[in-house]
Amino acid sequence: METTLTIPLLLHAYSIGVFPMAESRNSTEIHWIEPRQRGIMPLDGFHISRSLRRAIRRQDVHVTINQDFPSVVQACANRDETWINDAIFQAYLRLHRAGHAHSLEVWANDQLVGGVYGVAIGAAFFGESMFSKQTNASKIALAYLVDRLNKTGFVLFDTQFTTPHLISLGGQEVDKDCYRRLLSDAIKLEADFCDKRYCADPVEISQRNTQTS
Repeated sequence: METTLTIPLLLHAYSIGVFPMAESRNSTEIHWIEPRQRGIMPLDGFHISRSLRRAIRRQDVHVTINQDFPSVVQACANRDETWINDAIFQAYLRLHRAGHAHSLEVWANDQLVGGVYGVAIGAAFFGESMFSKQTNASKIALAYLVDRLNKTGFVLFDTQFTTPHLISLGGQEVDKDCYRRLLSDAIKLEADFCDKRYCADPVEISQRNTQTS
């Protein structure tokens, strides 16, 4: 039986540490996932290499939020193996229209070259997926995202799992019990992803926890 991914169901699932995935693009079955080891990105521990710092300071791309949410999700799904089926795609569009899901886009010459999207509840941001069509585009997206989360009141950045890419940027794993405590505290707080007072400063972003490599 196909699961109906309503907005209340999705928000409740995220609030207790569970998220949906499909086995493939064409699968109609939804699986609810709660990893034993949860990936998080400490908001005070994002690592920026010298090469990424230079890429940010060149300012040859520009970054927006919520300008093209559907295209970001579609680009994340546009790979040989994906957990984003049509039901999940449509569900996140509904979450976005309701103000619960957000995208951050990286543009070069008016072309979408990178981005990330996720769900916000309280002061927790649940990163869903990211993509890159240009060198460093996904890293730039994450650097700008971490800066925004830090400055708009968020205290938890959930990446669901860890990958070598995320670990190189400061990602960590915590066990399920630790994650549940972090989540419980975060969703009780308030944050505003779209806070109009936020202003991205590329120089400041590039200096955050800079590495020597």
